Amino acid sequence: MSHSHQFIIADDHPLFRSALSGTLKPLFSDAIIFEADDLSSLQTQVEQHEQANLILLDLHMPGAEGFSALVFLVAHYPHIPVIVVSAHDQSDIIRRAMDHGASGFLPKSTSVEDMAQAIQSVLDGGIWVPQDVSGTSGSNQSELDIAQALGTLTPQQFRVASMVSDGLLNKQIAFELNVTEATIKAHMTEIFKKLGLHSRTQVVKAMSELSVQPVHNQTGF
Repeated sequence: MSHSHQFIIADDHPLFRSALSGTLKPLFSDAIIFEADDLSSLQTQVEQHEQANLILLDLHMPGAEGFSALVFLVAHYPHIPVIVVSAHDQSDIIRRAMDHGASGFLPKSTSVEDMAQAIQSVLDGGIWVPQDVSGTSGSNQSELDIAQALGTLTPQQFRVASMVSDGLLNKQIAFELNVTEATIKAHMTEIFKKLGLHSRTQVVKAMSELSVQPVHNQTGF
């Protein structure tokens, strides 16, 4: 008496989402697949499908900065394993993904056979990383501290922090989320408190620690 396998694929490229679906369907004849193309739709999908068996997550998605969506998922839905699927396959990025709680890491160049093996081993409760990745940690302590603090934000606070990180002003965020500016200010107060920060600039800087390539002395755009 097996229930169907539910997968959430989060990637902003429709072509890659359909390629992943195409990999999953022959492996799991009962597969039900839900798709998300940005942070907001990902949050909606996990809220609606908390019983999903696995999330396949791209690191580059509108609304998410690097590992931030992974941090969010691991904090709020620790029972759903996440495999990061990314074109960035440098070993330090893979190690950082694992540090942040991913159950597996698949470079986008992975063969269908390896992908099948990875998905099955994670569904069986295992961990899967490409063979040539060493076991040492790839994250510095400040990145791990920020990840831990971000994990304490509510889904809506997390969304607000991500929009601040994208450079949106309170007024714009209020419009996007269809709430009042006062509500956003209240969220900001909580975000500052939980992250131990005092300004929007610090929030932007903190979130950027989770980017795939942290830029420490960025000037201009």
